[in-house]
Amino acid sequence: MSGIILPGADGVLYQRDRAWHPAADTPGYKSTTFRAPKHSLLALGPTKSEMTGPTFGHERLGPLDNDLIRNFSQDGTEAIGQRMIVYGQVLDENARAVPGTLVEFWQANAGGRYRHKKEAYLAALDPNFAGFGRAVTDENGFYSFRTVKPGAYPWPNGGNDWRPAHIHFSVFGHAFAQRLITQMYFEGDPMIWQCPIVATINDKAAIDQLTARLDRHNTTPMDALAYRFDIVLRGRRSTMFENKLEGN
Repeated sequence: MSGIILPGADGVLYQRDRAWHPAADTPGYKSTTFRAPKHSLLALGPTKSEMTGPTFGHERLGPLDNDLIRNFSQDGTEAIGQRMIVYGQVLDENARAVPGTLVEFWQANAGGRYRHKKEAYLAALDPNFAGFGRAVTDENGFYSFRTVKPGAYPWPNGGNDWRPAHIHFSVFGHAFAQRLITQMYFEGDPMIWQCPIVATINDKAAIDQLTARLDRHNTTPMDALAYRFDIVLRGRRSTMFENKLEGN
């Protein structure tokens, strides 16, 4: 998120710990063969367009944008699945809250299927679940949304690989060109450690940072469990962002 996060107290921006984040080319995750850079990386500063716009308007968010259980209802009924609340705090490298941040999220339904025209997995579609939403962090950097727990799904990486349950996140800066993308897993899911994508991350602590914790104190009784997922935008222990493996 170049140019929008304040530097440390000493005026120096903390560099990413490259041992903390995965190598761009990882044989066990076959797609990296085609996506990984083939030449040495270059450090480029932010452009004027990245710093100045276009921007998003807070007033464009609707009252159900952060309620995936209801925001795509076709007949007045709600999405099918284990109901839950996901919330967390967006922080900079010095653990300072970042207010006014646009956070987007998208996921598969309870059966593990995305609502996408190129989806190849034949699990059933839920007519009342689109699988995406957004929120803006409050003055203390917190976001929250309601959803159903996504299902695991197969993918053709190794013939019999499955993705663990996960939710994708996109975090915007002041302009749409300033965007970081990551994904969140669920505490206690044994499939996390069997996933070739997760296995690209060498440090268990970095994987733990991508794992949301069950929070029984913030559940809605008789309705929804709660999971907490904090996002650190940059620095030596930033959240792993899949579109910024070279650092942010």
